[in-house]
Amino acid sequence: MTVPIHRRDALRVLAGAAAMTTPALAQGPVLMRKIPSTGEMLPAVGLGTWITFNVGNDREARASCADVMRAFFAAGGRMIDSSPMYGSSQGVIGDGLKAIGNANVFSAEKVWISSGPRGAAQIEASRKFWGVPKFDLLQVHNLLSWEEHLRTLFAMKAAGQLRYVGITTSEGRRHGDVEKIMRVHSLDFVQLSYNVLDREAENRILPLAQERGIAVIVNRPFREGDLVRTVMRRPLPPVAAEVGATSWAQLILKFIVSHPAVTCVIPATTRVDHVQENVNSARGPLPDAALRARIVAQVEKA
Repeated sequence: MTVPIHRRDALRVLAGAAAMTTPALAQGPVLMRKIPSTGEMLPAVGLGTWITFNVGNDREARASCADVMRAFFAAGGRMIDSSPMYGSSQGVIGDGLKAIGNANVFSAEKVWISSGPRGAAQIEASRKFWGVPKFDLLQVHNLLSWEEHLRTLFAMKAAGQLRYVGITTSEGRRHGDVEKIMRVHSLDFVQLSYNVLDREAENRILPLAQERGIAVIVNRPFREGDLVRTVMRRPLPPVAAEVGATSWAQLILKFIVSHPAVTCVIPATTRVDHVQENVNSARGPLPDAALRARIVAQVEKA
């Protein structure tokens, strides 16, 4: 069914109004984290695009994604993460960047193809979708054909066609392989799943990242929303006020970025108010070890 033009316009107005009128949820500067290999600073909360930006050619939905990006940058965010695996997400990002203008984006993209020789062509296609001169970060997605793709990425970095090189995994998969690659190769970034309930990375991967000077991107902070929907059945605990969190989502994100190995967490969202809330979780105090343990206990009760 075709969406009437007046309804599309009304939704755009509402989204824009939310971007302008939603109050800041915390005061002070956004927490910045250092990329160990260069010392460059990044805001600790980025923007993921898995599922949320895969909206095809729906003009209304693409415009809403642009509103989310605009609010994200206005709140102080920089890193946007995507992949060829994410359907139309790359083109949606590109349209958003074009609509917003010269946004201060840190472009984090992936190569995801079983053929090593075809990796370069996929990367170039992704770059054209984004409309950027070059990517800040390219990552081998879920270690697919990682040996060949890493050779390509390191060669691109040496030629000045790329700034940073990384690898990714999710949902705790192949941590043993990730560890081996981290020990052998001079990676700039590693991306993995980590949240209040999924803490396996604390055992080996996060300490190794600190030891090797590798930045860490955290995916699936909310388990695609399931974690937040579960804990919202319970009242926000008193520990939230101690770290300036006004929602369960903020409390979960503060737990993640309070780990000293974490550089940036990339929650995905379709809503302007949620992206503002997410970025604002990187403002104000963070939990110390004792408060982190209390947060774990509260979430495990839910």
